[in-house]
Amino acid sequence: MSALLENLKIKVNEKLYIKDPETSELGRKIIQNSILLIEEIGLEHFTFKKLGERIQSNESSIYRYFENKHKLVIYLSTWYWSWMEYKLIFATNNIQNSSEKLTKAITVVTEKIIDDDSTKHINEAILNKIIISEFSKALYTKEVDEDNKEGYFLVYKSIINRLANFINETNPDYPYSKSLASTIVEGSLHQHFLNDHLKTITDCNETTTVTSFYLDLASRALQK
Repeated sequence: MSALLENLKIKVNEKLYIKDPETSELGRKIIQNSILLIEEIGLEHFTFKKLGERIQSNESSIYRYFENKHKLVIYLSTWYWSWMEYKLIFATNNIQNSSEKLTKAITVVTEKIIDDDSTKHINEAILNKIIISEFSKALYTKEVDEDNKEGYFLVYKSIINRLANFINETNPDYPYSKSLASTIVEGSLHQHFLNDHLKTITDCNETTTVTSFYLDLASRALQK
């Protein structure tokens, strides 16, 4: 996987940035340290001023790349989901059996993430923590309809629709493929959050993984 991703440039909606951060050392530094800082202090306390202090650069230099914090967070989210989609495509591409393909797909989108060494300036394991705790704040906003029209959630929706197609292949008679797919993708983030912070209201733990729960859920829902 790492070898394959080394030659891939993950594309993000150009409307999310003023200048592509991947085109300069400062831009990559902004992305790298925004991930680390958001994970450390949370999105509510994250500001471009604090990020500028961390990277020892003027706050104004960050605004040359991103219009505001909201756009930056959606950029990070889009990068993450694009990376996830690449993983999903590579993992399922050569699997012919529909049930095996669905099992692999669910595993990819729900398993615990480890850092991918091929992306030097982005720690996917830490970015995953941000997606778990902060993605809903980028999605559930008053601007969501406008953001959706701008295409900011295309990759996120693509993953859900791809998973829904795998569900349809496994059981064409199942009438709720998109609802089940979105429940698996979104719900896995919630279960990881509960496992990290509110352990008494989830059955997921060190031995019962989030992946095993959703594999069981899908199996029971799709049984013929």
